[in-house]
Amino acid sequence: MADLTYRFIIADDHPLFRGALRQALETQYPQAVIEEAGALEDVASRLDDDGEVDLILLDLTMPGMRGFSGLMYLRAQHASVPVVIVSANEDAQAIRRSMEFGASGFIPKSHGIDVIREAISSVMDGGTWTPPDIDLNGEDGTGDLVQRLATLTPQQVRVLMMLSEGLLNKQIAYELSVSEATVKAHVSAILQKLGVESRTQAVIAASKIETGHLNLTSAGDGAAASSA
Repeated sequence: MADLTYRFIIADDHPLFRGALRQALETQYPQAVIEEAGALEDVASRLDDDGEVDLILLDLTMPGMRGFSGLMYLRAQHASVPVVIVSANEDAQAIRRSMEFGASGFIPKSHGIDVIREAISSVMDGGTWTPPDIDLNGEDGTGDLVQRLATLTPQQVRVLMMLSEGLLNKQIAYELSVSEATVKAHVSAILQKLGVESRTQAVIAASKIETGHLNLTSAGDGAAASSA
């Protein structure tokens, strides 16, 4: 594998940790092209310019991530690019949520360099990797929302994230270079797929993506879907 040329993106806002990951990758894949990014926007821009990336090592808390929404966005926009979360958060629920939202692995930052290399190698070989002591089958009642979110198209994911930022249809249309009618159609589809009745409930669902508390049973008021 070391003779092949791979392209990696290390996405973390801490330069020292990016440097440690770079050293690990350079030792393991000496011919690899390794790029660094300090914010989600930088990662998205690089992928938009050239989506031929073999692996993204992604921090959950760097600028722009907003909990799991950043991971969800990347997976929706670039489903073929494997993403491994590298995080200081070692909570079992965070690891399960990351895997449910499409991550190929989850590496706690507390793990040693040898474990990090082992995890990366497993993913590059087409597998997944999580800490061996984590039960990925733990049930906390959030599966329904995760499954519903998985049905959103990449553009609908973008619209949902913009709704959560408080943008109006007109503003979203401008940002996406589409008509307001198209945005309204996306909003209606989002409400239907999430099984909610209003923009407010959709925004609450989006906030749950960011916090990891994915439960729709308290997803807001009963305002009519016509408010889309």
